[in-house]
Amino acid sequence: MTEPIRYHLIKKEKHTGARLGELITPHGTFPTPMFMPVGTQASVKSIAPEELDEMGAGVILANTYHLWLRPGQEIVKEAGGLHKFMNWDKGILTDSGGFQVFSLAKIRDITEEGVHFRSHLSGEKLFLSPEKAIEIENDLGPDIMMSFDECPPYYESYDYVKKSIERTSRWAERGLKAHRNPDTQGLFGIVQGAGFKDLRKQSAAELTAMDFPGYSIGGLSVGESKAEMNEMLEFTTPLLPETKPRYLMGVGSPDALIDGVIRGIDMFDCVLPTRIARNGTCMTSHGRLVVKNAAYAHDFGPIDDNCDCYTCRNFSRAYVRHLIKADETFGLRLTSYHNLYFLLHTMKQVRQAIMDDNLLDFRAEFFENYGFNKPNARNF
Repeated sequence: MTEPIRYHLIKKEKHTGARLGELITPHGTFPTPMFMPVGTQASVKSIAPEELDEMGAGVILANTYHLWLRPGQEIVKEAGGLHKFMNWDKGILTDSGGFQVFSLAKIRDITEEGVHFRSHLSGEKLFLSPEKAIEIENDLGPDIMMSFDECPPYYESYDYVKKSIERTSRWAERGLKAHRNPDTQGLFGIVQGAGFKDLRKQSAAELTAMDFPGYSIGGLSVGESKAEMNEMLEFTTPLLPETKPRYLMGVGSPDALIDGVIRGIDMFDCVLPTRIARNGTCMTSHGRLVVKNAAYAHDFGPIDDNCDCYTCRNFSRAYVRHLIKADETFGLRLTSYHNLYFLLHTMKQVRQAIMDDNLLDFRAEFFENYGFNKPNARNF
């Protein structure tokens, strides 16, 4: 049987751990390293599928927890799966819902069988187990599914994290056994371990022994410093198979993307570009720009003079600022489009830099232009 998800390594960058490759899925082959826009409710906020296509998106995310609660897995299955339901004919990845259970549910009870919790929408008592999470993901029909795991806080105690990763490994094995569609959907394992290298090593060893078609690194970008995250990435990524895709979950600031690529990561996702766009914050080649600020009321230049996205080709900072101040939805669409395009275009530049073996030079220039090298530089 041919795996539905495969990774093709094209080349390694000479000076770093960066990899240029391709992610092969049932709905297309996409270049890596890649950034994947997040469509929590089976929709990337305010952006149409054809707009995602024209800006170069290959794989997008949907959220198992939210779609289970609303509209329900049965309706999505009846529609023919997520691809048909949301009219997206490229790649789709769903998370398992575990992170949302632990982050949104105010009251929860973790047992060996799964997690008892209350819906953040209705207060209804619910139970999510590895088997139930996989059942939902099978019905949703994405190309890539995530194992059900617990994401412990980065600074949690050693004893707690050790018990957590061992339970996550047992849950991963149960999820593999429950997976109904291994010939059409690829299930990834998730390496946890918080800030403990020996636990990261244990988690990676237990999961790679199960031979998943791809692996994620979870539990980073959850409050630790960038230096701590990079150190843990540098340690963990080499523990994963070179022949399979490596996915860093929940990371989307441009500096973290570049630093993750340097440490061998192939796939990233984050709600950051659309979330900050709704507050009028834009990513640009010159750094962070809050377009709703009064300084741009009479500025008739584009958001980014080095960007050729739809927003920057057609509209001024003054106009976008006016729309956002007036609570016009089109303004949020324009900033969201720009931010997504910026990250997708940045990853295209990163891939070229790997091909040219000058990723460190690219990083130095990008960080200098963006302002990441300045003392007390403000990120997002």
